[in-house]
Amino acid sequence: MSALATAPAGTPAPVPAPQHLTTTRPLTPRAVTGKVVWTLAVVLISVTTVMPLVWTLSTSLKPEGEILSSYLQLVPENPTLANYVALFTDGPFGRYLGNSAIIALGGVVTNLFFGGLAGYALAKLHFRGRGVVFSLFLGSMMVPGIITMVPTFLVLRRFPLVGGNDLFGEGGAGFINSYGAVLIPFAAGPFAVFFMRQFFQALPDELGDAARIDGASEFRIFWNIYLPLARAGLAVLGVLTFQAGWNSFLWPLIALNDPEMLTVQVGLAGYVNEYQTEYGPLLAGTILASLPVLLVFVVAQRYIIENFAHSGTK
Repeated sequence: MSALATAPAGTPAPVPAPQHLTTTRPLTPRAVTGKVVWTLAVVLISVTTVMPLVWTLSTSLKPEGEILSSYLQLVPENPTLANYVALFTDGPFGRYLGNSAIIALGGVVTNLFFGGLAGYALAKLHFRGRGVVFSLFLGSMMVPGIITMVPTFLVLRRFPLVGGNDLFGEGGAGFINSYGAVLIPFAAGPFAVFFMRQFFQALPDELGDAARIDGASEFRIFWNIYLPLARAGLAVLGVLTFQAGWNSFLWPLIALNDPEMLTVQVGLAGYVNEYQTEYGPLLAGTILASLPVLLVFVVAQRYIIENFAHSGTK
């Protein structure tokens, strides 16, 4: 007689032991070696990437005498904020930060608006010569910026009726030593136009056609329909534009020679001269100059990930 037949009434049937259909195969020596090498490579790359930042932060907190005597020591013996205080008390570092913020944020606004407009026109409007215009934008991206600096400077310097110039561009400084000297030449960069054109091209044309049937103007279609759908692309372009404007050095050095108009990158170069380098304020200013870009990236990180996800599903 079976055990089920002799079991008293109401007794639950025994649960059979689970059977493992799959078994974990042991790693081969080759797989273990590959895993170890991969881990060591990741750790090495992480250390070489993070260590300079840690060293810069640590050195910025050291007093002047300790910087040169213990430059390889990561933990300061007598941490101090004197270098950060000196930035704002011994020089116009706050002014430098303000100038860089105006230039970087102004570049973001102009590139998002004008780049978005041009990208929308090249992606959604059908007009004669559209391909030629787009090819010209692509071609301009292949020209090194150093080649166009002198002509751009002369155009801004001799711009009529601006900065004391007469109708023939004589008598004044034009846009030189003003925010316009940095913002105007890059208000609609070729990369911004190309980037937004590619993004708008992935959006359906039926949205614009339906709005035109309802009588919406072309600018309203761009502003109210397509631009909100391009938030991820705008965020990525905004981060890249802000980073480029904030870290710009050569062109502000050429176009803004007034000490009151210097940017933070040009101002930091003033701590390095022929006879002495002020390492403490220099590294403290480097840390402060890095924070805005890091903050912007953290805020826009969600949109950047969304943009990559959108690109992968087009």
